[in-house]
Amino acid sequence: MIWAGLLFGLVGSFHCVGMCGPIAVALPFVGSSGWRYYAGRLLYNCGRIVTYASLGALAGAFGETLQLAGLQQTVSIVSGVLILLLLVLPAARKGRYTRWLGTDKLMAWVRHQIGYFFRKNSLGALFMVGLLNGLLPCGFVYIALAGAISAPGIGGAMGYMALFGLGTLPLMLLVSLSGKRISLKMRGTFNRAVPYVGITLALLFIVRGLGLGIPFLSPKVVVTAAHKTEISCCTKPAEASNAEPVTAHHHTLK
Repeated sequence: MIWAGLLFGLVGSFHCVGMCGPIAVALPFVGSSGWRYYAGRLLYNCGRIVTYASLGALAGAFGETLQLAGLQQTVSIVSGVLILLLLVLPAARKGRYTRWLGTDKLMAWVRHQIGYFFRKNSLGALFMVGLLNGLLPCGFVYIALAGAISAPGIGGAMGYMALFGLGTLPLMLLVSLSGKRISLKMRGTFNRAVPYVGITLALLFIVRGLGLGIPFLSPKVVVTAAHKTEISCCTKPAEASNAEPVTAHHHTLK
């Protein structure tokens, strides 16, 4: 499921062009040499990916806490439901929630810092712009983070979000290098595809969490007496004729 992040990033990168394209196009020139121009654009996009991976670590820590409590299947189902909610939730309602959480002040600070580093003429400043850009409110990123919650551990969630960022890299790098926006018609076509990809991912997470016994897609999760979770992908029923009787040994404590 980690590779689903890459697919989602590739398909949704046209959404990124609409949201962050103006920043990518307006990136300042650093120096006069050609290699510094290309390096600056690449560093900007690397900064975004680093931030996405860091956010993935937070999502993974939350998911891992739930998984340690034996809620692996629940985490997967909740992740799918969250993705569906984020897809259908109106943008105005999302903005209202950010005001309730007090993140609007944080975002104002992030935008101020982006403006500050924009005025700096260095490659490091462009990397910082990318880092901060990854913190800007984006429903597309929130959907990816909802999927990262059910990734295997913190490392898995970081990998999921890093692959998500890599999926957005080709188009965003092209935009930052060309200085031109993708046509509105093409961007609109891919934007309309984003909800369908999101719904597909959500359903995959939900089906996986149901433990239907489908190999690799929805394996059964068995909790042993020692409170260890075992995932059975390809179990075969034991042959009755070959089964050996099991004798229970009882030990008396003295």
